[in-house]
Amino acid sequence: MSASDIEDILKRIGSYKGVIGTIIVNSEGIPIRTTLDNSTTVQYASLLHLLTAKARHTVRDIDPQNDLTFLRVRSKKHEIMVAPDKEYFLVVIQNPNDS
Repeated sequence: MSASDIEDILKRIGSYKGVIGTIIVNSEGIPIRTTLDNSTTVQYASLLHLLTAKARHTVRDIDPQNDLTFLRVRSKKHEIMVAPDKEYFLVVIQNPNDS
């Protein structure tokens, strides 16, 4: 997948109603692409890297043949969706009341 394909996908995701921002984070928890400000990006990337790792370990502890494919956390203010992969994970933050 080319860089322009990735940019197009992120623009399309960002155009959905209620989407506040997107972050692509590498396997070490370092954000490599974001539409949010730096401090917010670093906070989300760090915390969601830990949460995603815990969730993945939990799924594998329950069934070693299984793996985490998607993580969704909803609060009163935001809905955070994480799509993990081997090398990266995509985070989308949205306002659940706008979607």
